[in-house]
Amino acid sequence: MTLVDWAARHPRSLEGAIRLDRLPPALWLLATALALWPAWAWMGARMLDRSDDPLGLLALAALGLFAWRSRRTLRASPRLGLLSLAALLVLGAALARAAAVLPPLLLALLAVLALACTLLAFLPPGQPALPVLGLSALALPLLSSLQFYAGYPLRLVAAEAARWLLAPFFTVERAGSSLWIDGRLVIVDAPCSGVQMVWMGYFTACMVALFLARLDDRVFLRRLPAVGALVLAGNVLRNALLIGLEGAGHAAGPLLHQALGLVLLAAVCAGIGGLMRRPPTGGAADALPAKEDRHALA
Repeated sequence: MTLVDWAARHPRSLEGAIRLDRLPPALWLLATALALWPAWAWMGARMLDRSDDPLGLLALAALGLFAWRSRRTLRASPRLGLLSLAALLVLGAALARAAAVLPPLLLALLAVLALACTLLAFLPPGQPALPVLGLSALALPLLSSLQFYAGYPLRLVAAEAARWLLAPFFTVERAGSSLWIDGRLVIVDAPCSGVQMVWMGYFTACMVALFLARLDDRVFLRRLPAVGALVLAGNVLRNALLIGLEGAGHAAGPLLHQALGLVLLAAVCAGIGGLMRRPPTGGAADALPAKEDRHALA
């Protein structure tokens, strides 16, 4: 039986499918969000109990702003591939939660990706997808987990790089994630790992690519390694300056410590913003069509 024959025999089912296809995007997003309410409850509890920094709220606010700005250009009919993917993610999250086979953070990741796919299903052609998915992942309360799993390796890298930078001026030896500098022991502690700078760097990249540059996803993906390099360089320089001051007998006080960190964070984010706004050099295929861009931002 062909689809035409089935539609002829079941006209009411066809009408129902058409009505379902024409539901407003807000209802699809609301239905997806309600189906995933346990993930939002866990995320809210983790932020409220202060076990994680609330930076994810910035990413959530950015996604909400983007959805609001795009409301007049949303498709009347969603792309079925992305909507089906969102449904599979919702189903996968529900089954994994029932079977208790995934930790809450991974379940929340499935939830935010499902919501992002639902939004992407209604966006007009040519809209960047990777920055939306990136902001969705950054909305998770994941900084404490990143600090637990990646903090020590990042501290080792920061300590070793600082040793190389300071070696021409001081007698420096590394012991784990600490440095002996002219006989003074300086500990590269958890805040020096740069995890928050990593989050801010990739948040800046996603924001600029989505709201200002509207980069093609291929260009955005090619520039992500450079984002990581800028973040690493900024964190290494910050640690080297602070350790150098302490080695010289002029340890930075809390105010100078914070000010130096903020200045270098601003410099790194400015560099990432410039990188993401740089015109693509790979030809016309790398840039989004100008006509479509004007329509999307109207």
